[in-house]
Amino acid sequence: MPQNFAPSPVAVGQDGFTSSSTPAHPLGSKAYTKDGRVFRYAQAGASDLVAGNVQQSAAPIANHLANTPPAVAAGAYSFTYTPGATAGAANLYAEGYLQVDTTPGNGYTYQVAGHAAITSSTAFTLNLVDPIQVALTTSSRVGLVHNPYKNVIVNPTTATAAVAGVAPYIITATQYGWIQTWGPCSTLINGTPGVGIGVVVSATTAGAVDVAAVAAEINVRIIGHMMQVGVSTKNNFVNLHIAA
Repeated sequence: MPQNFAPSPVAVGQDGFTSSSTPAHPLGSKAYTKDGRVFRYAQAGASDLVAGNVQQSAAPIANHLANTPPAVAAGAYSFTYTPGATAGAANLYAEGYLQVDTTPGNGYTYQVAGHAAITSSTAFTLNLVDPIQVALTTSSRVGLVHNPYKNVIVNPTTATAAVAGVAPYIITATQYGWIQTWGPCSTLINGTPGVGIGVVVSATTAGAVDVAAVAAEINVRIIGHMMQVGVSTKNNFVNLHIAA
């Protein structure tokens, strides 16, 4: 079996090195190889995912954050509200999350089951996996975020979302496959980081990693450590530590 995936609580229905137009697992599902590497199930965005490139989650949409909901009773599995002036595709947030950032209901997170296409500044119905636990009012504020593994893209030089993983093979645009988050991985390098050096996403080469300078470490999370001396523009071994 490609990638030699080990048994897990959920049987792996799609092998590594496979790109599929049909999802076989929920986004974010975790799989392990017998040597301990970790992979997450992801969907590519509008472009192919490049093998060995660092990938980031889809950027959050500002007009879909901090929105005002209507009054929503505890126990409701759906409600209708008006987002800001940005449209969105049907089920853009399916398998993603609704947050409540202002009381009443502050601090709660709900997974999204699905929704119809979102029209700019037009009310739509949002369906949830679990019911509202604390009733919402017009004083509450709610926001939506994609599943971290939905519509992932090659990490740009100016990151717009958190790192999702490294593509260990080509995943075709809009299709599904496994990206690596933990363990030895051939990763695009910028510069010449030494053995054992912590690396962060590069601010000069899309999809690459670079030396984690002291100043950068304040704001940028180290995503792994070099297993060899890095050669710029080449793919070298990085021991990833993104998401176990």
